Amino acid sequence: MTDGTAMIGLFLITHGSLGESLIQCACHVLGRRPPQIVQLGLAAQDDPAEAVPLAREMLGLVDKGEGALILTDIYGATPANVAAQLLDPGRIEGVTGVNLPMLLRALTYRGQGLEILRGKAVGGGRDGVFNMLDN
Repeated sequence: MTDGTAMIGLFLITHGSLGESLIQCACHVLGRRPPQIVQLGLAAQDDPAEAVPLAREMLGLVDKGEGALILTDIYGATPANVAAQLLDPGRIEGVTGVNLPMLLRALTYRGQGLEILRGKAVGGGRDGVFNMLDN
């Protein structure tokens, strides 16, 4: 977490309720709901063109001047395509393949700057996936 200083916002854009479920799991692990995090769950019938303005509005809820990291599930799918329309390198960046280890890592490092945060999120997601018999 952070010590109350400025932090980077987090925005999950996922299929269905995946984003909210991940946030709820993070709340369970952390013992509280972290600030500056929102999610947008998209359904199969949602029109991406209509989702972008809503997503842009929601992004404003978490970007308090330090930028935001968008976490989405499947590259090339509607949530990632919506997220791609919000990206602004150095200010709003995105990572695909969101999982709970990625989210927890992102929550831990969001006071460190966007480039570091992005790398830590990717590393957390990747490091959280392995064959348990090999460990």
